[in-house]
Amino acid sequence: MRGRCDDAVDVLLVADDETSSRIEAEFDEIAVETSVQVVSDGTEALRILTDAATDSSAGPDLVLLDRDLSRTDGLELLEALADEAVLGRRPVLVLARPGDSEAVRESYRLGANASLEKPTDAEGYTELVEAVAEFWFRRAALPVGDG
Repeated sequence: MRGRCDDAVDVLLVADDETSSRIEAEFDEIAVETSVQVVSDGTEALRILTDAATDSSAGPDLVLLDRDLSRTDGLELLEALADEAVLGRRPVLVLARPGDSEAVRESYRLGANASLEKPTDAEGYTELVEAVAEFWFRRAALPVGDG
């Protein structure tokens, strides 16, 4: 494991169009170099992570998962990841609606590394991305090359 502040961080953002465009724009503004791959479908996210499991040098460093996806519920995706054991040691952060304590409990039960309150305004998105970058990209050591 190593700190990531000097390396580009690959983020898989699994969210609907509105949420993903706001978060992606905020990642463009932070000082840490990021590469954000956006998918709005849990099935596509599962395919990406399954493919990455067979190639430890591929795939995202971190998954940012909206709990409320239009097709596949974010918790269903988490459950599939746990069942398939494709997640490896990649951190998964789940965005849940404010006050949704059941989603928070389920997220942790299914192996999420954190549950974050989904922002409701532009300032909230800025704060969310800055907080993720500060902890996960500057402070935490992310697994490297072990899927």
